[in-house]
Amino acid sequence: MMLDDDLATPIRVTDLKQWVYCPRVFYYHACLPDVRPVTYKMQAGTEAGRSEEGREERRSLRVYGLTEGEREFNAPVRSATLGLRGEVDMVITTGAGEIIPVDYKLSRIPGPHFQLQVTAYGVLLEEMRGAVVRRGFLYSIPERRANEVKIDQRARQKLRAALEAMQRIVEREEMPPPTDNLRKCVACEFRRFCNDVL
Repeated sequence: MMLDDDLATPIRVTDLKQWVYCPRVFYYHACLPDVRPVTYKMQAGTEAGRSEEGREERRSLRVYGLTEGEREFNAPVRSATLGLRGEVDMVITTGAGEIIPVDYKLSRIPGPHFQLQVTAYGVLLEEMRGAVVRRGFLYSIPERRANEVKIDQRARQKLRAALEAMQRIVEREEMPPPTDNLRKCVACEFRRFCNDVL
């Protein structure tokens, strides 16, 4: 159920990664929100992110190539203009005023779906804090490694295109085609909904 405040921002940043992975996952979440199953993998990712926060407070910023900066955890971000909302796992603000979003992942591979998510966090932080965000990081929990994501013009164009397509889905409640990679369907929580594919 959507709260009034969420009507202006119906798309969540986490929906972007689902959109890139398979547009139908976003469709089911946006148009059939009461039927979303929660998988073990989803729960494990959330729990791992929470426990990583405690470790993050104790370590230096060297993994991000920084010597100093202030950390802020679970920072809420939103934009009525973009119709987008989310919560950044961590935001680093350097002494020089650079703002850097960091997203924790229980994955070893910083795929394009995760990169789009970090771009979105950067754009939202820009709008809310009035500073240009040029990069972010995907922090791989299993590898204890940070992968830099450039938030450049190309990444911003991908974000705009995805948001426009997603907003059309929300407005029309029209099911998009499935992913081209049917291997993704094997472990999908919505597998039983796509009878036209499997």
